[in-house]
Amino acid sequence: MGHARRRIVRRVARLAAVGGLLLGGTMVTRAVAGEPSGARASRAPAAASASAAGAALVERLGTSRTGGHWVDPEGRTVVAVTDGAAAKEVRGAGAEAKTVRHGLGELRSAVAVLRAAPRVAGTSWALDYAANEVVVRGDSTVSGADWARLTDVAREIGGFVRMERTEGTFTTRVNGARPILSTAGRCSAGFNVSDGKSDFILTAGHCGPTGSVWFGGDGTGGQVGRTVAASFPGDDFSLVEYADGAAGDGADVVAVGGGKGVRITGAGDAAVGQRVFRSGSTSGLRDGRVTALDATVNYPEGTVSGLIETDVCAEPGDSGGPMFSEGIALGVTSGGSGDCARGGTTFFQPVTEALASLGVSMVVTAPDGSRQEAGPAPSAAARGAAAADISPGASAAPDGVAGPAPLSRLAGRRAVGPGLLVIGGSLATLAATRWLRAEQDRKAYRRQYSALWG
Repeated sequence: MGHARRRIVRRVARLAAVGGLLLGGTMVTRAVAGEPSGARASRAPAAASASAAGAALVERLGTSRTGGHWVDPEGRTVVAVTDGAAAKEVRGAGAEAKTVRHGLGELRSAVAVLRAAPRVAGTSWALDYAANEVVVRGDSTVSGADWARLTDVAREIGGFVRMERTEGTFTTRVNGARPILSTAGRCSAGFNVSDGKSDFILTAGHCGPTGSVWFGGDGTGGQVGRTVAASFPGDDFSLVEYADGAAGDGADVVAVGGGKGVRITGAGDAAVGQRVFRSGSTSGLRDGRVTALDATVNYPEGTVSGLIETDVCAEPGDSGGPMFSEGIALGVTSGGSGDCARGGTTFFQPVTEALASLGVSMVVTAPDGSRQEAGPAPSAAARGAAAADISPGASAAPDGVAGPAPLSRLAGRRAVGPGLLVIGGSLATLAATRWLRAEQDRKAYRRQYSALWG
Protein backbone atom coordinates (compact mmCIF):
# COMPACT_ATOMS: atom_id res chain seq x y z
CA MET A 1 0.00 0.00 0.00
CA GLY A 2 2.86 2.41 0.90
CA HIS A 3 4.59 1.64 -2.40
CA ALA A 4 1.38 2.42 -4.35
CA ARG A 5 1.00 5.76 -2.56
CA ARG A 6 4.60 6.70 -3.32
CA ARG A 7 4.10 5.83 -6.98
CA ILE A 8 0.99 8.06 -7.15
CA VAL A 9 2.83 10.93 -5.48
CA ARG A 10 5.71 10.64 -7.98
CA ARG A 11 3.33 10.68 -10.94
CA VAL A 12 1.47 13.74 -9.64
CA ALA A 13 4.77 15.55 -9.07
CA ARG A 14 5.98 14.73 -12.59
CA LEU A 15 2.71 15.94 -14.14
CA ALA A 16 2.86 19.16 -12.13
CA ALA A 17 6.45 19.73 -13.22
CA VAL A 18 5.64 19.16 -16.90
CA GLY A 19 2.67 21.53 -16.59
CA GLY A 20 4.91 24.11 -14.98
CA LEU A 21 7.39 23.86 -17.87
CA LEU A 22 4.60 24.43 -20.40
CA LEU A 23 3.16 27.34 -18.44
CA GLY A 24 6.54 28.98 -17.91
CA GLY A 25 7.47 28.58 -21.55
CA THR A 26 4.18 30.14 -22.62
CA MET A 27 4.66 33.08 -20.26
CA VAL A 28 8.16 33.82 -21.52
CA THR A 29 7.35 33.30 -25.21
CA ARG A 30 4.23 35.46 -25.17
CA ALA A 31 5.93 38.13 -23.07
CA VAL A 32 8.87 38.42 -25.48
CA ALA A 33 6.74 38.36 -28.65
CA GLY A 34 3.62 40.02 -27.22
CA GLU A 35 2.33 43.54 -26.73
CA PRO A 36 4.65 46.51 -26.41
CA SER A 37 5.16 47.96 -22.97
CA GLY A 38 2.23 50.08 -21.81
CA ALA A 39 -0.35 48.43 -24.08
CA ARG A 40 -3.75 47.60 -22.64
CA ALA A 41 -4.05 44.12 -21.20
CA SER A 42 -7.80 43.92 -21.71
CA ARG A 43 -9.15 42.89 -25.12
CA ALA A 44 -10.93 45.52 -27.17
CA PRO A 45 -14.58 44.75 -27.95
CA ALA A 46 -14.61 42.43 -30.97
CA ALA A 47 -17.52 44.02 -32.83
CA ALA A 48 -16.20 47.55 -32.28
CA SER A 49 -12.78 46.51 -33.58
CA ALA A 50 -14.30 44.83 -36.64
CA SER A 51 -16.45 47.89 -37.35
CA ALA A 52 -13.48 50.23 -37.01
CA ALA A 53 -11.38 48.09 -39.34
CA GLY A 54 -14.13 48.04 -41.98
CA ALA A 55 -14.73 51.78 -41.76
CA ALA A 56 -11.01 52.48 -42.15
CA LEU A 57 -10.78 50.28 -45.26
CA VAL A 58 -13.83 51.89 -46.87
CA GLU A 59 -12.45 55.36 -46.16
CA ARG A 60 -9.08 54.45 -47.65
CA LEU A 61 -10.39 52.74 -50.80
CA GLY A 62 -13.19 55.22 -51.55
CA THR A 63 -16.87 54.98 -52.45
CA SER A 64 -16.35 53.85 -56.05
CA ARG A 65 -14.24 50.82 -55.10
CA THR A 66 -16.22 49.75 -52.02
CA GLY A 67 -19.87 49.05 -51.34
CA GLY A 68 -19.87 49.30 -47.55
CA HIS A 69 -18.76 47.01 -44.74
CA TRP A 70 -20.38 44.78 -42.14
CA VAL A 71 -19.65 42.25 -39.40
CA ASP A 72 -20.52 38.62 -40.19
CA PRO A 73 -22.03 36.21 -37.59
CA GLU A 74 -18.53 35.03 -36.65
CA GLY A 75 -17.47 38.61 -35.89
CA ARG A 76 -15.24 38.99 -38.97
CA THR A 77 -14.94 42.23 -40.92
CA VAL A 78 -16.38 41.99 -44.43
CA VAL A 79 -15.88 44.74 -47.02
CA ALA A 80 -17.78 44.89 -50.31
CA VAL A 81 -15.41 45.73 -53.19
CA THR A 82 -15.90 46.43 -56.89
CA ASP A 83 -12.51 45.33 -58.29
CA GLY A 84 -9.82 42.73 -57.76
CA ALA A 85 -7.15 45.16 -56.61
CA ALA A 86 -9.43 46.41 -53.83
CA ALA A 87 -10.22 42.81 -52.84
CA LYS A 88 -6.49 42.04 -52.59
CA GLU A 89 -5.92 45.09 -50.40
CA VAL A 90 -8.83 44.16 -48.11
CA ARG A 91 -7.54 40.60 -47.68
CA GLY A 92 -4.06 41.93 -47.05
CA ALA A 93 -5.48 43.94 -44.16
CA GLY A 94 -6.92 40.77 -42.63
CA ALA A 95 -10.58 41.31 -43.60
CA GLU A 96 -12.93 39.34 -45.84
CA ALA A 97 -13.68 40.74 -49.32
CA LYS A 98 -16.95 40.30 -51.22
CA THR A 99 -17.05 41.42 -54.84
CA VAL A 100 -20.17 43.44 -55.76
CA ARG A 101 -21.40 45.38 -58.79
CA HIS A 102 -22.33 48.70 -57.21
CA GLY A 103 -20.14 50.99 -55.14
CA LEU A 104 -21.25 53.17 -52.27
CA GLY A 105 -21.36 56.22 -54.52
CA GLU A 106 -23.92 54.53 -56.77
CA LEU A 107 -26.02 53.35 -53.82
CA ARG A 108 -26.06 56.82 -52.33
CA SER A 109 -27.02 58.36 -55.67
CA ALA A 110 -30.05 56.05 -55.72
CA VAL A 111 -31.01 57.26 -52.25
CA ALA A 112 -30.74 60.87 -53.44
CA VAL A 113 -33.21 60.12 -56.26
CA LEU A 114 -35.66 58.54 -53.82
CA ARG A 115 -35.44 61.57 -51.53
CA ALA A 116 -36.17 63.87 -54.43
CA ALA A 117 -39.34 61.94 -55.37
CA PRO A 118 -42.74 63.01 -53.95
CA ARG A 119 -42.92 62.06 -50.28
CA VAL A 120 -45.06 59.03 -49.38
CA ALA A 121 -45.86 58.60 -45.68
CA GLY A 122 -45.41 55.03 -44.48
CA THR A 123 -42.33 54.29 -46.59
CA SER A 124 -38.66 53.86 -45.80
CA TRP A 125 -35.41 53.01 -47.54
CA ALA A 126 -31.96 51.97 -46.38
CA LEU A 127 -28.63 50.66 -47.69
CA ASP A 128 -28.26 46.87 -47.46
CA TYR A 129 -24.49 46.48 -47.85
CA ALA A 130 -24.49 42.68 -47.74
CA ALA A 131 -27.06 42.44 -50.57
CA ASN A 132 -25.53 45.44 -52.40
CA GLU A 133 -29.00 46.94 -52.72
CA VAL A 134 -31.17 49.84 -51.64
CA VAL A 135 -34.22 48.39 -49.88
CA VAL A 136 -37.49 50.34 -50.13
CA ARG A 137 -40.31 49.34 -47.78
CA GLY A 138 -43.94 50.37 -47.65
CA ASP A 139 -46.22 49.76 -44.64
CA SER A 140 -49.92 48.92 -44.59
CA THR A 141 -50.98 52.58 -44.90
CA VAL A 142 -49.39 53.08 -48.34
CA SER A 143 -52.00 53.00 -51.10
CA GLY A 144 -51.59 50.90 -54.22
CA ALA A 145 -51.29 54.00 -56.40
CA ASP A 146 -48.55 55.55 -54.26
CA TRP A 147 -46.66 52.26 -54.16
CA ALA A 148 -46.88 51.94 -57.94
CA ARG A 149 -45.46 55.45 -58.42
CA LEU A 150 -42.57 54.72 -56.06
CA THR A 151 -41.95 51.41 -57.85
CA ASP A 152 -41.65 53.31 -61.15
CA VAL A 153 -38.99 55.56 -59.58
CA ALA A 154 -37.08 52.53 -58.34
CA ARG A 155 -37.27 50.87 -61.76
CA GLU A 156 -35.75 53.93 -63.39
CA ILE A 157 -32.85 53.90 -60.90
CA GLY A 158 -31.89 50.30 -61.66
CA GLY A 159 -32.20 46.68 -60.63
CA PHE A 160 -30.34 47.17 -57.35
CA VAL A 161 -33.37 48.84 -55.71
CA ARG A 162 -35.49 46.21 -53.94
CA MET A 163 -39.15 46.90 -53.17
CA GLU A 164 -40.83 45.27 -50.14
CA ARG A 165 -44.21 45.64 -48.47
CA THR A 166 -44.27 45.24 -44.68
CA GLU A 167 -47.00 44.65 -42.12
CA GLY A 168 -47.88 47.20 -39.48
CA THR A 169 -47.28 50.93 -39.60
CA PHE A 170 -44.13 53.03 -39.39
CA THR A 171 -44.75 55.18 -36.35
CA THR A 172 -42.72 57.07 -33.78
CA ARG A 173 -42.78 55.29 -30.45
CA VAL A 174 -44.17 58.10 -28.23
CA ASN A 175 -46.15 56.95 -25.27
CA GLY A 176 -36.32 53.92 -22.32
CA ALA A 177 -34.63 52.75 -19.95
CA ARG A 178 -36.54 54.90 -17.45
CA PRO A 179 -39.88 56.51 -18.34
CA ILE A 180 -40.27 60.29 -18.44
CA LEU A 181 -43.64 61.99 -18.80
CA SER A 182 -44.89 65.25 -20.29
CA THR A 183 -48.04 66.61 -21.88
CA ALA A 184 -46.69 65.26 -25.20
CA GLY A 185 -46.80 61.68 -23.90
CA ARG A 186 -44.47 59.13 -22.38
CA CYS A 187 -40.90 58.66 -23.59
CA SER A 188 -37.66 57.24 -22.30
CA ALA A 189 -34.48 58.70 -20.96
CA GLY A 190 -31.74 57.73 -23.39
CA PHE A 191 -28.19 58.62 -22.33
CA ASN A 192 -26.78 61.20 -19.94
CA VAL A 193 -24.63 63.84 -21.63
CA SER A 194 -22.89 67.05 -20.59
CA ASP A 195 -21.66 70.32 -22.07
CA GLY A 196 -19.09 70.68 -19.31
CA LYS A 197 -21.33 72.89 -17.20
CA SER A 198 -24.70 71.13 -16.97
CA ASP A 199 -26.01 67.60 -17.47
CA PHE A 200 -28.74 66.62 -19.91
CA ILE A 201 -30.77 63.63 -21.09
CA LEU A 202 -30.31 62.74 -24.76
CA THR A 203 -33.59 61.33 -26.07
CA ALA A 204 -35.74 61.32 -29.21
CA GLY A 205 -36.71 64.61 -30.84
CA HIS A 206 -40.28 63.59 -31.59
CA CYS A 207 -40.92 63.16 -27.85
CA GLY A 208 -41.61 66.85 -27.43
CA PRO A 209 -40.66 70.30 -28.77
CA THR A 210 -38.33 72.76 -27.09
CA GLY A 211 -39.86 73.96 -23.81
CA SER A 212 -41.53 70.62 -22.95
CA VAL A 213 -41.44 69.94 -19.20
CA TRP A 214 -40.66 66.37 -18.12
CA PHE A 215 -41.55 64.52 -14.93
CA GLY A 216 -40.29 61.23 -13.53
CA GLY A 217 -42.26 58.12 -14.40
CA ASP A 218 -41.36 56.38 -11.15
CA GLY A 219 -44.50 57.58 -9.35
CA THR A 220 -42.86 60.41 -7.43
CA GLY A 221 -44.09 63.05 -9.86
CA GLY A 222 -40.94 65.14 -9.44
CA GLN A 223 -39.83 67.37 -12.28
CA VAL A 224 -36.91 65.92 -14.21
CA GLY A 225 -36.14 68.80 -16.52
CA ARG A 226 -37.06 70.79 -19.61
CA THR A 227 -36.31 70.28 -23.31
CA VAL A 228 -33.79 72.95 -24.35
CA ALA A 229 -33.00 71.74 -27.90
CA ALA A 230 -34.74 69.45 -30.36
CA SER A 231 -34.53 68.37 -34.00
CA PHE A 232 -37.50 66.60 -35.62
CA PRO A 233 -38.25 65.88 -38.41
CA GLY A 234 -35.03 65.69 -40.43
CA ASP A 235 -33.25 64.27 -37.37
CA ASP A 236 -34.76 62.71 -34.26
CA PHE A 237 -32.94 63.87 -31.12
CA SER A 238 -33.52 66.29 -28.27
CA LEU A 239 -31.81 67.54 -25.14
CA VAL A 240 -33.55 67.66 -21.76
CA GLU A 241 -31.68 69.76 -19.18
CA TYR A 242 -31.90 68.41 -15.63
CA ALA A 243 -33.86 70.66 -13.30
CA ASP A 244 -30.99 70.81 -10.81
CA GLY A 245 -28.29 70.74 -13.51
CA ALA A 246 -26.81 67.38 -12.48
CA ALA A 247 -27.54 63.80 -13.48
CA GLY A 248 -26.48 62.42 -10.09
CA ASP A 249 -24.95 59.06 -9.20
CA GLY A 250 -24.88 56.34 -11.84
CA ALA A 251 -25.02 58.86 -14.68
CA ASP A 252 -23.05 56.50 -16.93
CA VAL A 253 -25.39 53.52 -16.40
CA VAL A 254 -28.50 52.70 -18.44
CA ALA A 255 -31.19 50.57 -16.84
CA VAL A 256 -32.02 47.17 -18.33
CA GLY A 257 -34.68 46.08 -15.83
CA GLY A 258 -34.70 44.25 -12.53
CA GLY A 259 -32.61 46.91 -10.83
CA LYS A 260 -29.67 46.14 -13.12
CA GLY A 261 -27.80 48.26 -15.63
CA VAL A 262 -25.07 48.50 -18.22
CA ARG A 263 -22.21 50.95 -17.82
CA ILE A 264 -21.62 53.14 -20.90
CA THR A 265 -17.94 53.73 -21.68
CA GLY A 266 -18.18 55.80 -24.87
CA ALA A 267 -20.07 56.58 -28.06
CA GLY A 268 -19.57 55.12 -31.54
CA ASP A 269 -21.13 54.28 -34.90
CA ALA A 270 -23.06 51.08 -35.58
CA ALA A 271 -21.96 48.47 -38.12
CA VAL A 272 -24.23 46.32 -40.28
CA GLY A 273 -24.42 42.84 -38.77
CA GLN A 274 -23.45 44.05 -35.30
CA ARG A 275 -25.36 42.59 -32.35
CA VAL A 276 -27.03 45.38 -30.40
CA PHE A 277 -29.22 45.80 -27.31
CA ARG A 278 -32.08 48.21 -26.71
CA SER A 279 -33.72 49.01 -23.39
CA GLY A 280 -37.21 50.47 -22.99
CA SER A 281 -39.73 51.00 -20.23
CA THR A 282 -42.46 49.13 -22.13
CA SER A 283 -40.73 46.05 -23.55
CA GLY A 284 -37.57 45.95 -21.41
CA LEU A 285 -34.23 44.71 -22.71
CA ARG A 286 -34.26 43.38 -26.28
CA ASP A 287 -31.50 42.41 -28.68
CA GLY A 288 -30.98 41.88 -32.39
CA ARG A 289 -28.78 42.91 -35.31
CA VAL A 290 -28.14 46.06 -37.29
CA THR A 291 -29.63 45.35 -40.72
CA ALA A 292 -28.86 48.57 -42.61
CA LEU A 293 -27.51 52.10 -42.26
CA ASP A 294 -28.37 55.55 -43.62
CA ALA A 295 -32.07 54.69 -43.45
CA THR A 296 -34.83 57.19 -44.27
CA VAL A 297 -38.32 56.87 -42.78
CA ASN A 298 -41.32 58.86 -43.93
CA TYR A 299 -43.34 59.09 -40.70
CA PRO A 300 -46.78 60.73 -40.80
CA GLU A 301 -45.22 63.65 -38.86
CA GLY A 302 -42.32 64.08 -41.30
CA THR A 303 -39.23 62.48 -42.84
CA VAL A 304 -36.15 61.47 -40.83
CA SER A 305 -32.91 60.44 -42.54
CA GLY A 306 -29.56 58.94 -41.59
CA LEU A 307 -31.04 56.38 -39.20
CA ILE A 308 -29.80 52.96 -38.08
CA GLU A 309 -32.13 50.11 -39.13
CA THR A 310 -32.36 47.00 -36.93
CA ASP A 311 -34.52 43.92 -36.36
CA VAL A 312 -34.77 44.71 -32.62
CA CYS A 313 -38.42 45.02 -31.63
CA ALA A 314 -39.88 48.10 -29.91
CA GLU A 315 -43.31 49.21 -28.70
CA PRO A 316 -45.01 52.46 -27.72
CA GLY A 317 -43.30 53.75 -24.59
CA ASP A 318 -39.82 52.70 -25.76
CA SER A 319 -39.22 55.96 -27.66
CA GLY A 320 -35.93 57.67 -26.97
CA GLY A 321 -34.54 54.62 -25.19
CA PRO A 322 -30.86 53.72 -25.48
CA MET A 323 -29.32 51.31 -27.99
CA PHE A 324 -25.81 50.10 -27.22
CA SER A 325 -23.30 47.31 -27.81
CA GLU A 326 -20.24 46.31 -25.78
CA GLY A 327 -20.78 49.33 -23.53
CA ILE A 328 -20.71 51.75 -26.47
CA ALA A 329 -23.70 54.06 -26.99
CA LEU A 330 -24.96 53.79 -30.57
CA GLY A 331 -28.43 55.33 -30.85
CA VAL A 332 -31.76 56.37 -29.35
CA THR A 333 -35.04 54.77 -30.39
CA SER A 334 -36.86 56.69 -33.11
CA GLY A 335 -39.66 54.45 -34.40
CA GLY A 336 -40.56 51.46 -36.53
CA SER A 337 -43.22 48.87 -37.27
CA GLY A 338 -44.46 45.73 -35.57
CA ASP A 339 -44.17 44.80 -31.90
CA CYS A 340 -42.31 42.39 -29.64
CA ALA A 341 -44.86 39.61 -30.16
CA ARG A 342 -44.58 39.55 -33.97
CA GLY A 343 -41.24 41.25 -34.44
CA GLY A 344 -40.64 44.16 -36.80
CA THR A 345 -38.23 46.83 -37.94
CA THR A 346 -36.96 49.58 -35.63
CA PHE A 347 -34.98 52.73 -36.44
CA PHE A 348 -32.53 54.61 -34.23
CA GLN A 349 -31.05 58.10 -34.33
CA PRO A 350 -27.23 57.71 -34.34
CA VAL A 351 -25.73 59.05 -31.12
CA THR A 352 -22.53 60.42 -32.69
CA GLU A 353 -24.47 62.72 -35.02
CA ALA A 354 -26.63 64.01 -32.16
CA LEU A 355 -23.63 64.67 -29.90
CA ALA A 356 -21.77 66.56 -32.61
CA SER A 357 -24.83 68.63 -33.53
CA LEU A 358 -25.70 69.52 -29.92
CA GLY A 359 -22.12 70.13 -28.78
CA VAL A 360 -22.30 67.72 -25.84
CA SER A 361 -20.39 64.63 -24.75
CA MET A 362 -21.37 61.31 -23.25
CA VAL A 363 -21.03 61.05 -19.45
CA VAL A 364 -18.77 58.10 -18.64
CA THR A 365 -16.58 56.93 -15.76
CA ALA A 366 -12.80 56.81 -16.06
CA PRO A 367 -10.89 53.64 -15.02
CA ASP A 368 -9.89 55.35 -11.76
CA GLY A 369 -13.55 55.89 -10.91
CA SER A 370 -13.64 59.61 -11.63
CA ARG A 371 -16.26 61.13 -13.88
CA GLN A 372 -15.35 62.24 -17.40
CA GLU A 373 -17.00 63.05 -20.73
CA ALA A 374 -16.40 60.96 -23.86
CA GLY A 375 -15.93 62.85 -27.12
CA PRO A 376 -18.93 63.20 -29.43
CA ALA A 377 -17.56 61.29 -32.43
CA PRO A 378 -14.52 59.05 -31.84
CA SER A 379 -12.49 57.98 -34.84
CA ALA A 380 -12.66 54.48 -36.26
CA ALA A 381 -9.36 53.57 -34.61
CA ALA A 382 -10.47 54.94 -31.25
CA ARG A 383 -13.75 53.04 -31.41
CA GLY A 384 -11.81 49.84 -31.93
CA ALA A 385 -9.97 50.44 -28.67
CA ALA A 386 -13.01 51.27 -26.52
CA ALA A 387 -13.28 49.82 -23.05
CA ALA A 388 -15.26 46.64 -22.33
CA ASP A 389 -18.81 46.78 -20.95
CA ILE A 390 -20.89 45.05 -18.35
CA SER A 391 -23.01 42.31 -19.93
CA PRO A 392 -26.68 43.24 -20.38
CA GLY A 393 -28.69 41.92 -17.46
CA ALA A 394 -25.73 41.93 -15.08
CA SER A 395 -25.38 44.33 -12.20
CA ALA A 396 -23.14 47.27 -13.01
CA ALA A 397 -19.75 46.94 -11.37
CA PRO A 398 -18.58 49.91 -9.30
CA ASP A 399 -15.82 50.86 -11.70
CA GLY A 400 -17.55 49.73 -14.87
CA VAL A 401 -14.34 48.44 -16.48
CA ALA A 402 -13.65 44.77 -16.88
CA GLY A 403 -10.25 43.71 -15.60
CA PRO A 404 -7.81 41.71 -17.70
CA ALA A 405 -8.53 38.01 -18.04
CA PRO A 406 -6.30 35.69 -15.96
CA LEU A 407 -4.46 34.46 -19.07
CA SER A 408 -3.88 38.02 -20.20
CA ARG A 409 -1.94 38.69 -16.99
CA LEU A 410 0.52 35.98 -18.05
CA ALA A 411 1.27 37.58 -21.43
CA GLY A 412 2.82 40.93 -20.47
CA ARG A 413 6.51 41.74 -20.44
CA ARG A 414 6.49 41.60 -16.64
CA ALA A 415 5.83 37.86 -16.95
CA VAL A 416 9.39 37.11 -18.16
CA GLY A 417 10.88 36.85 -14.65
CA PRO A 418 8.04 34.79 -13.13
CA GLY A 419 8.03 32.60 -16.24
CA LEU A 420 11.74 31.79 -15.83
CA LEU A 421 11.17 31.04 -12.14
CA VAL A 422 8.33 28.64 -13.04
CA ILE A 423 10.59 26.90 -15.58
CA GLY A 424 13.45 26.62 -13.04
CA GLY A 425 11.18 25.26 -10.33
CA SER A 426 9.65 22.74 -12.71
CA LEU A 427 13.08 21.49 -13.81
CA ALA A 428 14.14 21.14 -10.18
CA THR A 429 10.96 19.19 -9.41
CA LEU A 430 11.58 16.83 -12.34
CA ALA A 431 15.19 16.26 -11.22
CA ALA A 432 14.07 15.60 -7.66
CA THR A 433 11.43 13.07 -8.71
CA ARG A 434 13.97 11.22 -10.89
CA TRP A 435 16.51 11.10 -8.02
CA LEU A 436 13.90 9.85 -5.56
CA ARG A 437 12.79 7.16 -7.99
CA ALA A 438 16.38 6.00 -8.55
CA GLU A 439 17.06 5.93 -4.79
CA GLN A 440 13.87 3.95 -4.14
CA ASP A 441 14.83 1.49 -6.89
CA ARG A 442 18.25 0.97 -5.33
CA LYS A 443 16.70 0.27 -1.93
CA ALA A 444 14.21 -2.15 -3.48
CA TYR A 445 17.09 -3.95 -5.25
CA ARG A 446 19.03 -4.33 -2.00
CA ARG A 447 15.96 -5.74 -0.25
CA GLN A 448 15.39 -8.22 -3.05
CA TYR A 449 19.07 -9.26 -3.06
CA SER A 450 19.05 -9.83 0.71
CA ALA A 451 15.92 -11.96 0.50
CA LEU A 452 17.47 -14.24 -2.12
CA TRP A 453 21.03 -14.48 -0.95
CA GLY A 454 21.03 -13.49 2.69
